[in-house]
Amino acid sequence: MSRILVTSASGTNGDGYGTILSFSAGGNLAGPFSDDPRITDPRGMSLSPAGDLIYVTSGNDRVLALDTNGNVTLDSGRKEGLDGGGGTFAPDGRYCLTLRRRGTILAVPPQLDTDGEPLLPEGSVPFPRGFGFGHDGQLYLSSGIGPAGQGDNTVTVFDSAGGLRNARLVSDPELSPLDLTIAASGNLIVSSEWPFGSPGARATIREYDPSTGKLVRVLAPDPAVNFSRPRGLRFGPDGHLYCVGRDHVVAFDFPAGKFLGVIAELHRLNGQAVLLLP
Repeated sequence: MSRILVTSASGTNGDGYGTILSFSAGGNLAGPFSDDPRITDPRGMSLSPAGDLIYVTSGNDRVLALDTNGNVTLDSGRKEGLDGGGGTFAPDGRYCLTLRRRGTILAVPPQLDTDGEPLLPEGSVPFPRGFGFGHDGQLYLSSGIGPAGQGDNTVTVFDSAGGLRNARLVSDPELSPLDLTIAASGNLIVSSEWPFGSPGARATIREYDPSTGKLVRVLAPDPAVNFSRPRGLRFGPDGHLYCVGRDHVVAFDFPAGKFLGVIAELHRLNGQAVLLLP
């Protein structure tokens, strides 16, 4: 790992920095990853399958692809009302992002040269958070609570054609999902802030069986860290699980379930997604 990239929300969405921030592998802030003005209030971020481009869902209703030096190489153009959230790549190579107002997921070609198409019907969930594609071809979408309090707290399952398989795979009274990723084992890994929006909310990483929705285990940072708003999840090249939140990037030894500590820290970080560049 050579660099840690974090998207930091801004303005009314979190009073953060409104850019992509770059940290050294040792956690030292290097500054903005890019000075391109098209990057505003960035959210989802994912490395292309080839490892040469970084796709970012920007707050000004567009998707961008940057090279590893921070230069924008592809631009979808502004899509009025896009309101994109988290993003990841589908098995077929398309970049997929949640559409928060429309309650679905949009898949766009890696060239960003068309509007793309929704993978699910509009309103499939009240407020989509993170999602991932399982080894079985199914799509797992964490359904959380929106800023206005709408929504539910579960993981919803769809088949490869976008058909609903299970509206409430997970029934966990202490789950309020903010992001989801999938472990090498196929288990679902979900970052949670429960009760959502509460000053005393507990930040945890929760692991679920993808077939039954059963809670497998809970990972949590040391309480002394005061970790909160655990939005972005990512497995790094080292196999560790990373999570970004309000002021911190933290790491876990995932196989052992052990908290490794704070990897980077910055006041008002308000992180949304984290990426580890090899």
